[in-house]
Amino acid sequence: MDFAWVAIALNDFLWIGLTFALGLMAKQVGLPPMLGFLVSGFILSTQNIVDHDLLEKMADMGITLLLFTIGLKIKVKNLLRPQVWAVTTIHTSVIMTFFSLLFFAFTAIGLPKFTDLSLETALLIAFAFSFSSTVFVVKSMEDKGEMDSLHGRMALGVLIFQDIFAVLFLAISDNKIPSVWAFALVLLIPLRHILYAILQKVGRGELLVLYGFLLAIGGAEIFEIVSIKGDLGALIIGMIVANHPKAEELVKNMLGFKDLFLLGFFLTIGLYGQPTLETLTLALIMTPFILVKGALFLLLFVKFKLRARTSLLSAISLSNYSEFGLIVMAIGVVNNWIDASWLIAMTLALAFSFVISAIINKYGNTIYTKYRDGWKKLELTKRLPYDKLLDMGDAHVAVIGMGTVGTGAYDQLIKKYGDKVVGVDIYADTVDNQIKANRNVILGDPSDADFWDRVNQEHQINLVLLTLPRFNTTLAVIEQLKETGFKGHIAATAKFSDEIERLNEIGVDTVFNIFTEAGAGFAAHVVNQH
Repeated sequence: MDFAWVAIALNDFLWIGLTFALGLMAKQVGLPPMLGFLVSGFILSTQNIVDHDLLEKMADMGITLLLFTIGLKIKVKNLLRPQVWAVTTIHTSVIMTFFSLLFFAFTAIGLPKFTDLSLETALLIAFAFSFSSTVFVVKSMEDKGEMDSLHGRMALGVLIFQDIFAVLFLAISDNKIPSVWAFALVLLIPLRHILYAILQKVGRGELLVLYGFLLAIGGAEIFEIVSIKGDLGALIIGMIVANHPKAEELVKNMLGFKDLFLLGFFLTIGLYGQPTLETLTLALIMTPFILVKGALFLLLFVKFKLRARTSLLSAISLSNYSEFGLIVMAIGVVNNWIDASWLIAMTLALAFSFVISAIINKYGNTIYTKYRDGWKKLELTKRLPYDKLLDMGDAHVAVIGMGTVGTGAYDQLIKKYGDKVVGVDIYADTVDNQIKANRNVILGDPSDADFWDRVNQEHQINLVLLTLPRFNTTLAVIEQLKETGFKGHIAATAKFSDEIERLNEIGVDTVFNIFTEAGAGFAAHVVNQH
């Protein structure tokens, strides 16, 4: 027997088992599994049982796939809104100024690690702390089913602009000027038709997944060839493909692989080094200032005419430090611009910020609902047309989610209830298409507590059908219905037995198993036609 191979296999079993166990423990106490993964990384940094090169490659692939899947969901017009680009630019500038002044204040009172900071060093560290975590925000929003909400899209837009700032910094710090061939990247725009044609040909299954990997890695490599950060290439290729009808299906197929590879990212954070009392103290000093970042985001979003709820939930999501901050710090260490202890402190502060942000995110809707009157005082009188409360008119039945199932349900319900049926969807394109088909469908976020409060006060909706594609989103809407005291009938779709059990546990009146009922409906249709 090859005992060397057994030793390697045992090591892999140990670190994977430890990571799984800690991730499961985090989930059991209501926290994201990623926090367990971070703890696992810190524990593994004290042992020599993990292949660091493997984890770094996994992390790189995870971030590439993450940016690619983000790109698949992006509408360029959303990024051009002042609520995104202007908020990001102002926030980054103010936070960098705030942290730089804070560091010099710490210097004045003689705090260790701050006394020898130059202006350039202070600005570099402040820049690193100005970012919010793309990985954390996307994962937490996916877990809560809020990726497609307006506050989710606002937060995602900010993160993308921050990522662009980071990519520009990386290019400058490496003294890498984009190649003259970078101008050829504009050819990707007309070449998108070839990418579309191939995407249409691959069908479903393993070929679709393989094509997704090819697009993500290929986009990254093309940008690297012309001396531009590869992650930006993966993001842009995703954005180019985003307009294809199969983009959503491609996202769904890539999610599992993205999550698996991102495991490497969370573990490598802990592997950057072992904490000392000095770095731990430094991290504890810096961690509370994520609340300052969040407060500034809240004020900026409100001043740019977003509702208090949208602004608050976006700000809460962005109240953390970022993996890109680690990259900035690492570059500073390599170039001898900052001491290596700052990188360890940043790693700890990042982990602590994830814990705090995860807890706040979990109770985000409750925080808004409980102190709603106070938050609403921040709102401007004039607000954006796409961030207003939903108005269902005199409808009595609401179909939430106007996909294939929702559309079918809507068409059946109008036969009985007529014009008293209204559809709600979070996608503007879906709403436009439904309106063109002469259906009464409105644009809005069904997890909006303000909306359900008004519905409950007016006592007009007595039947709500939830036909949403993501189970977590269904749970989020039901939570809002329950919190606002909705007394009407709630019906929801589910795909799996555990989802059905969960819906029954939380008091849903009618649960529809899509797969089972589809089979029954098909059989009935055949019998009627026979």
